[in-house]
Amino acid sequence: KIDRTEPRDLVIIDDKHVYSQQEVRELLGRLDLGNRTKIGQKGSSGLSRAVSAYGIVGFVRFLEGYYIVLITKRRRMADIGGHSIYKIEDTNMIYIPNDSVRVTHPDEARYVRIFQNVDLSSNFYFSYSYDLSHSLQYNMTLLQMPCDAGESEELNTSGRQDSFDIFEEEGLPTQGMLSYHFVHGLINEPYAKYVWNVRLLEKVKDIVHPDWLLYIIHGFCGQSKLLIYGRPVHVTLIARRSSRFAGTRFLKRGANCEGDVANEVETEQIIHDASVMSLTAGSFSSCVQVRGSVPLYWSQDISTMMPKPPIRLDQADPYAHVAALHFDQMLQRFGSPIIILNLVKKREKRKHEKILSEEFYPAITNLNQFLPPEHGIEYIAWDMARYTKSKLCNVLDRLSMIAENVVKRTGFFVNRPDFYCHMLRPDERWGDLGGKVTPNGRIQTGVLRTNCVDCLDRTNTAQFMVGKCALAYQLYALGMIDKPKLQFDTDCVSRLFEELYEDHGDTLSLQYGGSQLVHRVKTYRKIAPWTQHSKDIMQTLSRYYSNAFSDADRQDAINLFLQVFQPSESKPHLWELPTDFYLHHSDTMVLPHQHYTHWWTDGMLTFLPSPYDEAQCEKNRRKVAVKRMNRFDESIDIYTEFFKPYELTSFDDTFSIAMTNSSRSHTSHQHTLCHAVLTSVKDENIVQINKSSKEETVLQRKTAASAPPPPSEEQISSSSEDDSEEEREEDGTASQRSTPIRLTEPSDSSRMHEVFPIKHALTPAHDCSCSKHKLFNREHFMRLCVRRCPRSTIRLIPPLLRSPDIYEVSAPEVDVQSRAVFECHVQTGRGWVRTLCHEDVLMYREYIKNRYM
Repeated sequence: KIDRTEPRDLVIIDDKHVYSQQEVRELLGRLDLGNRTKIGQKGSSGLSRAVSAYGIVGFVRFLEGYYIVLITKRRRMADIGGHSIYKIEDTNMIYIPNDSVRVTHPDEARYVRIFQNVDLSSNFYFSYSYDLSHSLQYNMTLLQMPCDAGESEELNTSGRQDSFDIFEEEGLPTQGMLSYHFVHGLINEPYAKYVWNVRLLEKVKDIVHPDWLLYIIHGFCGQSKLLIYGRPVHVTLIARRSSRFAGTRFLKRGANCEGDVANEVETEQIIHDASVMSLTAGSFSSCVQVRGSVPLYWSQDISTMMPKPPIRLDQADPYAHVAALHFDQMLQRFGSPIIILNLVKKREKRKHEKILSEEFYPAITNLNQFLPPEHGIEYIAWDMARYTKSKLCNVLDRLSMIAENVVKRTGFFVNRPDFYCHMLRPDERWGDLGGKVTPNGRIQTGVLRTNCVDCLDRTNTAQFMVGKCALAYQLYALGMIDKPKLQFDTDCVSRLFEELYEDHGDTLSLQYGGSQLVHRVKTYRKIAPWTQHSKDIMQTLSRYYSNAFSDADRQDAINLFLQVFQPSESKPHLWELPTDFYLHHSDTMVLPHQHYTHWWTDGMLTFLPSPYDEAQCEKNRRKVAVKRMNRFDESIDIYTEFFKPYELTSFDDTFSIAMTNSSRSHTSHQHTLCHAVLTSVKDENIVQINKSSKEETVLQRKTAASAPPPPSEEQISSSSEDDSEEEREEDGTASQRSTPIRLTEPSDSSRMHEVFPIKHALTPAHDCSCSKHKLFNREHFMRLCVRRCPRSTIRLIPPLLRSPDIYEVSAPEVDVQSRAVFECHVQTGRGWVRTLCHEDVLMYREYIKNRYM
């Protein structure tokens, strides 16, 4: 209950009662009954519904009373082990005090407009049951932390009456029964650095029930479904943007006095075997990497209206104090080693980006001399822009080598131990993998920190290559593939995964730089179409316009939303400040008290290389609370969370249907489920045939050895696989390897509209040498499939009979060499092994080399 008679203060009364769905319906029914207009009564009385909301973003006050910000529309974006992640689609900002007690101020409306410039419907995410501010590794490691269940009695303040039990009427176990009907859950504090409404909820944090506190993150969230040999795999990408030292491109550079850097984003790549949806029983893997500005005191002067303003160092930092604060945060959250990939330019005619490298490397050297050698910060400097200009160099090959070394050093998180097949068929790359091996799987220790000047285009391409390398190891760890390596030109990588990272890069670039990515993965692969150059120019102009004209307003809105600036009548207004430097550097005039040699947090080195935040120490245990709940409670029921039985929904609008699917959205027609998204696109040979002003396509698949010609009648009839194929066709079931074709009107230039590369299932009635034209039943012909078309396609011939279900076709011509090869295959299958010639030995060696080496 919120008191609306207070003009300036926020007065909230919460009885800490947790309402079930049944109680909510009963309460609303009583309110509706009490608000009905009586006979003879004029007008309405009582309470009226003003808005329906899904959550509270927070409470904010400018110069008058408080406002409440509500989430009125949401959209489901991802699902992690049955826990839904939603994107805010629309919000409503309601003024709390009544009009009768409102005290007006002339500048209030302007502050409201500035606050609403932060578009909450643009890439803000929340979850009711999953902590988005922490990584999956932290959340699942937290479940294994030993806690005292006896303390849960104090936290079991659900407010439910002893005489009321929603499960009693349904015949389910009640709270008075045996203790195994209860489960103990853990509630932890969110990581405030990545929560954007933490200050908006600060006023009510200690007053209301914890379930009212809905923490939101800003960044990106995307999920796609991958089918690997029929097994569903969910690929999820979550980017968390830091709320500290947040802002726009040229107005926020470098770091502040507390070690927080500009454009700091933590990207987490989660792979989930979706055949089991439970978070505790399912198989999960995650890999985390970070981007962020160079942790130095530097900025760019934007008053000159230049596309690339000169870089200047604002403050000397000989002892790398700000870099020490920054890497202390990273060691606590990620452990060691911290690997820095610096992509700024090394050689320039006029010093620009090189200034940062000349200051950054000495700072890292200074910090490393006090750390133990095994936990030192690793520094990799590579001029990616200069490498791109060379026609002889391949940027992605170089990045792939760096990514392989990084993944081997840091490892990744897996919540299950290695498969037995990994011991039977060990891979040398898997044996060299870093991280920490636990009885329950693997833990990522350390992280890759990538940066360029803007941390946008080059950084996103580098992160994509690291994610691609980690994806291969993650799929191998979950038993999806037989070796930890993926080809580039596959549906999995070049289509689904690359598009996911490009959406990720575009979103982060719009938030920080004001435009989408200028240089994409295809640009660095040098396969971008010529139309991409004009798009790059438009994105560059859009970014320049945004930086020059709209970034200042966006920065004011961010400062007001994050409560970095809090309006007051006793100090200047936000728009009157000449700079926001002192808002983000609160300790500018205070001398630092940190030790220059012992620059890390006390006690952290004893837990390295494991992250200090995940260590089982007393400090971390105080952040966790134990909650005792009934295992049948709807708030922790995965079925209720996933299927929403109390909501009226359309099947086509459900998240499982709307999610991006590799077999529907990305896999081309020639791909089948048997090789799904792991077959290289380059392995598909596409031949186009032009007939009667239309281009028809016949797709052929290459085989490792010479493919035999179409078999004769006896060989087809002796094949059990073909017989089973015909039986499936007669039953009317659509096979994964057969697609019907549509026949045109009979003519000499008949066309096949759709011919897909699937199995040849023709059964001629006579021998090929006796008759050229064969009659086929229409039911068989409508399932016509072609595995390989040797030199000529099947041509439709006008039927000799006028029966509607009789067609004829001319058999393809087979040369002598192809027939000899096929006869050799048949004899080998019957056990008549001929002597291997030199060509056979070379072919087998090539196969072994491509398959296992």
